[in-house]
Amino acid sequence: MRKLFQTKIPVSGTHFGLLLLRLSAGGFMLTHGYPKLQRLLSGEMRFGDPLGLGPEVSLVLAVFAEFVCAILIVLGLGTRLAAIPLIVTMSVAAFIAHGGDPFGRKEMALLYLVLYVVLLITGSGKFSLDQILNKRK
Repeated sequence: MRKLFQTKIPVSGTHFGLLLLRLSAGGFMLTHGYPKLQRLLSGEMRFGDPLGLGPEVSLVLAVFAEFVCAILIVLGLGTRLAAIPLIVTMSVAAFIAHGGDPFGRKEMALLYLVLYVVLLITGSGKFSLDQILNKRK
C-alpha cells in the first residue's frame, strides 16, 4: 500500500510507462492510418484539404504521419522526430478540421496530440530501437 502513495517514481516504471505509451499511441493511430493508406494505394484521392494543399497532398501527408510515423513510434525508432508529423496532424485535426465542432468531436485528436507531445519531450525510453542504436555508438 505504501508503494501506491509513494511520490518517487522508479526508473524502470518510467521506461515501462513510455513503452506502454508508445505501443498504445502508435498502435491506436495505425487504425486511422491504415484505411488512409488503403485509400491512397487504391487511387481514391478524395480527402479533406484543411490547409489548402490539395486533397492528394493532404492524404499523402496524413498517411505519412498516421501510418509511417505511427509505426516508428511503436518501434521506438526516431521517436522524437516521428512525433512531430503526428503533432502537426493532430493539431490540424483538432484546431482546423474540427475547430468549430463541440469539444467531444475534437477530444480524440487533442488526446493524441498530448500523447505525442509527451513523447517528443521524453523520447522513447529504454525499451526501444532508439536505445539499442544509441548503445552501439
